Amino acid sequence: MAVLLALGSALAYGLSDFVGGLVSRRASAWAVAVLGQLSATACTALVALRVGGSPGTDDLACALLAGVGSGVGTGFLYRGFAAGRMSVVAPVSAVGAAVVPVLVGTLGGERPSAWVWLGILLALPGIWLVAREPDPPRPDPAATAVGLASLADGLTDGILAGLGFGVLFSALGQIPDSAGWWPLTTAQAVSVPTVVLLAVVLRAPWVPRGRPVRWALAAGPLGATATGCFLLATQQGYLTIAGVLASLYPATTVLLAAALLHERIHRAQGVGLGLCGAAITLVVVG
Repeated sequence: MAVLLALGSALAYGLSDFVGGLVSRRASAWAVAVLGQLSATACTALVALRVGGSPGTDDLACALLAGVGSGVGTGFLYRGFAAGRMSVVAPVSAVGAAVVPVLVGTLGGERPSAWVWLGILLALPGIWLVAREPDPPRPDPAATAVGLASLADGLTDGILAGLGFGVLFSALGQIPDSAGWWPLTTAQAVSVPTVVLLAVVLRAPWVPRGRPVRWALAAGPLGATATGCFLLATQQGYLTIAGVLASLYPATTVLLAAALLHERIHRAQGVGLGLCGAAITLVVVG
């Protein structure tokens, strides 16, 4: 069940990123992140009212850390998407989001089987290949300097987004089932001022304006579903496994882009999808 929940988290994250990425091209990425996180907060609060639970001080502390990680990850991921640096931001962020919980889980004493470790090792290059976009066959020499600057910006956004999501996953993995969903609601709520603060520091517009940004509300329920599934997955299984499987979300985004936007899946992405499939199979068998 933990594997299915983690895969459900990856599916929901991929859907959320697909919606958020499209809207970020027509509105401020920070405004999209703010509206999406507000919507996710409302959704998780409704579930928390039904589920109940008794979170302790440590649980709420983990929730605060998770909220900061969520805000940082979402903000920089959308900023990279809005600037057209998806080919750099997506793979770097996804691999970072996978590596951090693996390290935390391992240091915490988790010991997956050899088959699972093999699946994890296959998943990391699989994530990278799936999220990569092909480089132009003949780049314009005049655009080299601009391209290098864009690459540097993309790496920065990807690293920060990956660290943010890695912190989110690792912190959520410390919250027990008895705490209910209030820690998750707290995390979603904390992510909103985190995004706003980052936008203010970077002098970027964050107030939602215009009709296009309203579509960011659709990313909220998807994001809430993703984090909810991940929380349940870590409560029923290993953080190391849930973190890697949830980080397969670029595969969902790529497949949606191919199905709905008619974007071509290039050879490297096909290899990556195959590696991700093999990784899932090994984790299930292990």
